[in-house]
Amino acid sequence: MSDALAQALAAAPYALPQPQREALLLDGLNALTQHHHLHCKAFARILDGAWNGAAPASSLADVPYLPVSLFKTQTLQSVPDSEIRITLTSSGTTGQSVSRIRLDAETSTLQQRALSGCLMHVLGRQRLPMLVIDTDAVFKDPTMMSARGAGVLGLMRYGRNHAFALDPQLRPDLAAVRGFLEAHGGGPFFLFGFTFMVWLSFYEQFRAAGLDLSNGILLHSGGWKKMTERSVDQGTFRKALAEAFNLTRIHNFYGMVEQLGSICLEGPDGLLYPPNFSDVIIRDPETWEPAPLGRPGVVQVLSLLPRSYPGHSLLTEDLGVVEAVDAGHGGWMGKGIRILGRVARADLRGCSDVIASAA
Repeated sequence: MSDALAQALAAAPYALPQPQREALLLDGLNALTQHHHLHCKAFARILDGAWNGAAPASSLADVPYLPVSLFKTQTLQSVPDSEIRITLTSSGTTGQSVSRIRLDAETSTLQQRALSGCLMHVLGRQRLPMLVIDTDAVFKDPTMMSARGAGVLGLMRYGRNHAFALDPQLRPDLAAVRGFLEAHGGGPFFLFGFTFMVWLSFYEQFRAAGLDLSNGILLHSGGWKKMTERSVDQGTFRKALAEAFNLTRIHNFYGMVEQLGSICLEGPDGLLYPPNFSDVIIRDPETWEPAPLGRPGVVQVLSLLPRSYPGHSLLTEDLGVVEAVDAGHGGWMGKGIRILGRVARADLRGCSDVIASAA
């Protein structure tokens, strides 16, 4: 583990002010760029062709980045095949190519430790009984799993006495939910589900069941496209769950399989905050320069965790905006961001094509 990552993990996960965070990240990210340039030939070709090689960046904005889509078309790993412990794949509909993220034991362990620290910030240090708003059929093959299955399995390790709200056919399992609440509903418990599953398969199916989830802490994640199609925004989502279930402790988070463990978690002000070992830059899709505070653009994510693959600086396909920096609500520091949706693919094509052509 690098000194920069060790220092970032030693503090409360969302506590470092932006100037201190940037100093730590710059050293660590420069080291990772050099590491991956040395050990990943495809990454080295890209850096040498589209960037100034592995020369140290003078600011976070100058750290070379890869379009996240390259993980769908390139084999990008910085360790020998013999050291790969697991390959994660992104979600995708039939016919779509998927990202393949290759993890060795070190990177997997770092991701788990980092994610644990982030989750304990809202769940507490003790593992809580966990109600999964999904089916246990979502994961089948532990060596090659989808982002949804990986997400469920990854978070299950932070709960206990697991129950699933849906049966294998994705039908509501009211008996399982009632049984879980009878056993564990009197104290704190943990709920997890992808946002659209929480709404479509839980709220809409269980809202008339008279369930009391007032002791629950819900973590949810995923795109809001299916929600906005139903005119459901963040405020509507929260209000509906509070009215139907008395569920008020709700935390959205933003993350991706390409940077597993580096989650932007919803703070008290409703904004998403990257942890100490991570950061977000919003880039103007016309110039690819960093956008000023309050101006939407394409989300770039930075993380000190990826060592087995060059995923430490990625240009996503998401649109976002930084709305606050070091606002300090409840001790949450750093950038407070909002994810606005997906970027039109045409807006990304110019940047992606230039970088991909160097691969």
